[in-house]
Amino acid sequence: MIRVLIVDDHPALREGLRAILATQPDIAVVGEAATGQEALAQATALRPDVVLMDLEMPGLDGVEATRRIRERLPGTRVVVFTAFDGDERVMSAVEAGAQGYLLKGATRAEIFHAVRAAYQGGTPLQPAVATTLLHRLVKQQRKGEAAALSPREREVLHLLADGLTNKEIARRLAVSERTVKFHVGSIFAKLGVPNRAAAVRVALERRLVDPPA
Repeated sequence: MIRVLIVDDHPALREGLRAILATQPDIAVVGEAATGQEALAQATALRPDVVLMDLEMPGLDGVEATRRIRERLPGTRVVVFTAFDGDERVMSAVEAGAQGYLLKGATRAEIFHAVRAAYQGGTPLQPAVATTLLHRLVKQQRKGEAAALSPREREVLHLLADGLTNKEIARRLAVSERTVKFHVGSIFAKLGVPNRAAAVRVALERRLVDPPA
């Protein structure tokens, strides 16, 4: 069972998300929060698997709440769920530790996929968000090339950018999950990043992968 915490300052949206997620037998909403501070307290108490996090809230905003939750609970995955798709907001959320980013116009199927993918260690990014991220990054000065990635590491990196989990990558490439973990660790080391979301960000920045169509 995937335990989810919903964070948004609009009660109607929280109720709607709760109702939508309740239709899935493998997902359970264990709590709600209306502010970033409440989110931090609820996450600490409930230790959810996935947090659906709004960005614009009174007091502590979603970006800072994400950063603090990830620091306290590194095993909890944060998926941003917001109406804001500006490049600065996307960058801030990813750098704070968010594993995924959904816009509030997302379909039910996209929401279900994002929750499950984040829970399984994936990086759910809608194509529009990935494109926004790319546009922001290509404006920055390139900071040097990554250490040479092997052909297999590039394959794995492309699948990471598509949001696949280690298990899904292993199945796609017909290798063991342990082998995939080895390649992912090597990619992190060569790109100088700490996690999957950052790897995707750097890969897009350096045009090592193409943004989703």
